Amino acid sequence: MPEMESVVDAWQSLEQHWLIPTTNQELPRTPSYGFLRLFLSPFLRPMLNAKMNGLHNIPRKGPVILAANHLSHVDPIFVIASARRTTHYLAKDGHFKNKLLAAAMRATGQIETKRDKGGEDALSSAADVLDSGQALGIFPEGTRSKRTEAPYLLPGKTGVARLAASYPNAVVVPIALLGTRAFMKPQEHKVPRLWKPISLSAGQGITWIEWLQDPNGGDIKVQQLTELADRDEHEIRAYLSSLYRKFTDQLMGSISALGAP
Repeated sequence: MPEMESVVDAWQSLEQHWLIPTTNQELPRTPSYGFLRLFLSPFLRPMLNAKMNGLHNIPRKGPVILAANHLSHVDPIFVIASARRTTHYLAKDGHFKNKLLAAAMRATGQIETKRDKGGEDALSSAADVLDSGQALGIFPEGTRSKRTEAPYLLPGKTGVARLAASYPNAVVVPIALLGTRAFMKPQEHKVPRLWKPISLSAGQGITWIEWLQDPNGGDIKVQQLTELADRDEHEIRAYLSSLYRKFTDQLMGSISALGAP
């Protein structure tokens, strides 16, 4: 414990270099979310050929990042239905142009992001979720995979690592989704093919602080972080970028190991 506290203190001393500011906006209210979980979910589950594994790895309280592969428009819905807690996703503003779809998005706590504002604005919106101690759903690939042959999994973008680093006590849970493209293939299927098998597998989560100290993770010592604080801005940012890349690559490896195609 003293070693972890020392790492936490050393990491916090670098806050100005890694902190993602929030937007200071309240999260969308989700009064109908409980209704959907209690009544709609039990109605739909018997109709689906779905399996959910490792749900005990998803913390029921506190900030958590649910990081999954992305093959279909139904992916966030499947994660939301499985997580057993309100899960917020960032959604591009185009999804909110249709009134019916927009109502459904807001009812499930999805957050509208403006494409013309750029990635930093989206990260700040994501930070709002974690700062509120809520669950954030994210696709580390940054977009839906359009590959037509396996492996479908794309290289991860480091935004997920930056969020984990900004909220170092948030648990990052790797999730593998299987069968969702056959369940509802974009631009081809207008409605879900409910008979098609789909599955979700959630792996063991880890926080950024735990990963920093793990010999198989960042493998960072307190002295390294202390010495880093004395370097110039360019060196610090370059070092942090290498950590973000390593964390992201290992996260994508965990998602692949869980069975993501």
